[in-house]
Amino acid sequence: MSDAIAVFNAGSTSLKFAAYAPDAKKSLPLLCRGGIDNMQADPHFIASDDAGKPLDAHAWGNGAAIDHKAAMQFVIHWLEANLAGAKVIAAGHRVVLGGDRFEAPVVIDSEVLDYLQSLTALEPSHQPFNIRGARAFAEAFPGLPQVACFDTSFHRTMPEVAQTYALPKDVRDAGVRHWGYHGISYDYISRQVPKLAPQARRVIAAHLGGGASMCAMLDGKSIETSMGFGAVSGLPMATRSGDVPAGALFYLLRRKLFDAASLEKMLYERAGLLGLSGVSGDMHVLQDSAAPAAIAAVDYFVHAMTKYAGAYAAVLGGLDAFVFTAGIGEHSVPVRAALCRRLGSLGVTLDDKANASGGPRISTPDSQVSVWVIPTNEELMIAQHTLALVRPSPT
Repeated sequence: MSDAIAVFNAGSTSLKFAAYAPDAKKSLPLLCRGGIDNMQADPHFIASDDAGKPLDAHAWGNGAAIDHKAAMQFVIHWLEANLAGAKVIAAGHRVVLGGDRFEAPVVIDSEVLDYLQSLTALEPSHQPFNIRGARAFAEAFPGLPQVACFDTSFHRTMPEVAQTYALPKDVRDAGVRHWGYHGISYDYISRQVPKLAPQARRVIAAHLGGGASMCAMLDGKSIETSMGFGAVSGLPMATRSGDVPAGALFYLLRRKLFDAASLEKMLYERAGLLGLSGVSGDMHVLQDSAAPAAIAAVDYFVHAMTKYAGAYAAVLGGLDAFVFTAGIGEHSVPVRAALCRRLGSLGVTLDDKANASGGPRISTPDSQVSVWVIPTNEELMIAQHTLALVRPSPT
């Protein structure tokens, strides 16, 4: 019987999972990944192997509903029944916010979960569901250890000045600070860059997907990032606004065009690329569209990245490497090309042929700044941290 590490990302009505098999060298080959979607109306399960080949599917039926505990039980029992006698020994969870208490992954207990639950007002769109998933697993499998990995932890290396807003102390003490997100992805990228560009100390990474952000790294540590207090700030995203002046939001409230709840919903669900284009929040749709508003939305996205890249190059004191990752970063040739052309003054020279083929290096050999396409792997990062905590290396 072989051991397995299960990795979970619990959403409001979904559960994504992956399973990894630690071997004697503590490497972690992927066994499978999948998920359960639409848990409250039409739950359905799918799983695929490490190459993406379908392994199994199951549907509960239209009108059925399952909770996170039932979903966790189904996944674990399926893993142990279908993966050649695998035995799940631990679970790792993606948790968005670790607060000011957790600067690294942590073994979960009830007190940890209570603290993380107390942070849900700071990040209500993901945090409560991440915690619900961990609580459900603890109820279903009380004997198995769990580890929480946080999207905010990687950014706790930012200098204090970068984590602070110019607000009164009582407001800052209430938790209003620059948290930063996508940290699990950036953690992974920070470990890959030295393998490809070992001399690169000053790096900007762009995690570009449905959620999008950029991070300035010095010697593999975060020193600035574009997402701030919440996951709606920074770059424009698929349906999230990115940076909007506070005065504009006050104006909308004064005009009574929105209340607090509808304003938040608009900023998270009707803004960003969708709001700009009126067509779609999907970059693949926009870059293939001839609609003027779609073209303008893509240009806005690239313009916003250009501003952050220039600022981060200044913060870093120069730039050695730039990394594209996540869905848009890994797959959008036009977006990568448009940004690289605008970063010529920073020393970027694009290799069009390499960019068209997806890299990994997409800059010319003589480019002062090397540019890379590095697929992210947040699930593997969580599995590695989980294994390190439940089976620490001997000292």
